[in-house]
Amino acid sequence: MTTMNSIASSAIPTSATGKNDHISALKFITCGSVDDGKSTLIGRLLVDSKAVLQDHLAGVQRQGETDLALLTDGLSAEREQGITIDVAYRYFATEERKFIIGDAPGHEQYTRNMVTAASSADAAVVLVDATKLDWKNPGLALLPQTRRHSLLAHLLRVHSLVFAVNKLDAVEDPALAWQHIQGALQSFAQAAGITVRAMVPVSALKGWNVVDAHAGWCGYDGPTLLQVLEALPNTPADSALAPAFPVQWVEKFSSSSDTSQGRRVFWGRVAAGSFAPGTAVQIFPSGQLATVAQVLDHARRPKDVPAGTSAGIILDREVDVSRGDWILAAPAVATPAEDDFDTPASVPAWPASRELRTTVAWMDDEPLVAGRVYWALHGHRWVKAKVKAVVHKLNINTLAEEAATQLDPNAIGHVDLLLQEAIPAAPFGKARVLGSLILVDTASHKTAGAVLVN
Repeated sequence: MTTMNSIASSAIPTSATGKNDHISALKFITCGSVDDGKSTLIGRLLVDSKAVLQDHLAGVQRQGETDLALLTDGLSAEREQGITIDVAYRYFATEERKFIIGDAPGHEQYTRNMVTAASSADAAVVLVDATKLDWKNPGLALLPQTRRHSLLAHLLRVHSLVFAVNKLDAVEDPALAWQHIQGALQSFAQAAGITVRAMVPVSALKGWNVVDAHAGWCGYDGPTLLQVLEALPNTPADSALAPAFPVQWVEKFSSSSDTSQGRRVFWGRVAAGSFAPGTAVQIFPSGQLATVAQVLDHARRPKDVPAGTSAGIILDREVDVSRGDWILAAPAVATPAEDDFDTPASVPAWPASRELRTTVAWMDDEPLVAGRVYWALHGHRWVKAKVKAVVHKLNINTLAEEAATQLDPNAIGHVDLLLQEAIPAAPFGKARVLGSLILVDTASHKTAGAVLVN
């Protein structure tokens, strides 16, 4: 078995030993089961990295002791109940890097909040509470929410997953507990096909191995959690794919605008590929063809814009484009065979389809059953979606695919959808934006499910 010291050390490249000012801010979430110490861990990161002002720190004193969890639990209901309900975001920076932290709730009923936070995160830190496990047993079972959050982070293509085993200071034999728990985490990750960047034993309450190292504790001499986070890569954008751009806002032309040249500007965020003047495009769903005349960045400066970046696109002629439309790479022309005298066919870079095979993380209180109709949001386009069939659900304990006729709240499963209109969807594993949708209840308008196209 690979030692956890070597796994954790491998998360830190040699190029990360110096200043990392050129590296973008890392957006990560903390997740796991309830009361695993997620809010306390974030509080420890903020305090020990000197990111909390003294007056703020004084405001979280309870009976002479600092309650670190209160630094993130901002809702009155959270403070009263001692739990995290909504995702709380905090910002801090070290000499090496800037961070955006999302503290996700651990309760199963708030799984939808965790999914929302994970959908835009570069990394996920899954906390594991050693005191809740049968740590003396080498074949111990992990908590269901630990497994669920890890699987959701994996399904949502969170680029880096880190396990932090907390509260080892509260068990009789920390070294034995660390050995057995890391073995269980390795076995689970291998069975689920999850790549783990690092595993670190920590005590959020005492601050061991969070920011400051506690050398040799539990037989671990690897990097601290903060050192691991400082070295993690950002999620790579889908820049190598064919251009795709969901239109979010249409700016009417202004005769006084030098940049728009009297034409409308289509604003949004590039989903895939990159746009530059001269790019041949096709509007979806109208099918009209055009050429990109100019691309503006967020500051309205002419600039080529890659995937993951906000942009304004100006076309070479006026075409009918509205919010919710897609600006896609123009279809390529297929070369006919020598004995084929027909006109060469156009091959769309992003084929549209009404039937989708998907993986769904179900978050509504009502179960998902065949025949139900929902609103589906793809990019900025709304279409009606009918549940054609529930193929199977994932057993989070055994990771087996089980036959099912419905998905209960917080379940994960494969579902066939039939859309009222075709959309340019792609497998989520290939294109993150084009391969994801959300389902919304048509009556309550609540977010009902996160959909990943297979």
